[in-house]
Amino acid sequence: MSNLRTLRPLRTLFLGAPGAGKGTQTNRLLRDFPHIASLSSGDTLRKHVKENTPIGQKVSSILEKGGFVPDDTMVSLIRAELEANKWLNPQASWVLDGFPRTAAQAPPLDETLRQHDAMLNIVVQLVVPETVILDRIEKRWVVMYNLDFNPPQVPGKDDVTGEPLSKRPDDNADVFKERLKAYHELTTPLLEYYDKQGLLHSVHGETSDIIYPKLKQLVIDKFAS
Repeated sequence: MSNLRTLRPLRTLFLGAPGAGKGTQTNRLLRDFPHIASLSSGDTLRKHVKENTPIGQKVSSILEKGGFVPDDTMVSLIRAELEANKWLNPQASWVLDGFPRTAAQAPPLDETLRQHDAMLNIVVQLVVPETVILDRIEKRWVVMYNLDFNPPQVPGKDDVTGEPLSKRPDDNADVFKERLKAYHELTTPLLEYYDKQGLLHSVHGETSDIIYPKLKQLVIDKFAS
């Protein structure tokens, strides 16, 4: 495992279609650059659902149907997480995974970050062919397994607990086709928003092993050399 450091703080947003591997790329980046923190909007929402918080109750049915949480709810949620983690300062390095997801969410985030001199300094779009994403989603199981890359030792059972594995409610092709369609409709203006700021960089590949070396080199070139 590498133990690299950036020479200046890195505050980035990973964009990519559902199933593009944003979480996987974030985890690999944090292993190589352990001083960088991360915040996943999806994980944060699922935590609220699991804990049955007021926000969790509000968004549970939306997530089960593969829908998108209202902009004002997401902005408030992520702002609160950034404050709680004490990341709203010029020295902090972090990755946002999955937020902002729409062009309407970006200006409120920018305003919050600007007030603390902690603006985004790069936005990375992970580009994976949709045929690959759909195949990946059909084979993905919670909590940690993929039938091709990391299958459980006993089919259908968790290796640690022995409990039956289940797929997330949104892990099927029909739901994901709708999510992909909605993603493109919502995210195209967001990509244009960050492109106009000169922040947008795209990394292409069919697998994590193809994408990650490109992502790592991008971070090194921009922030560690």
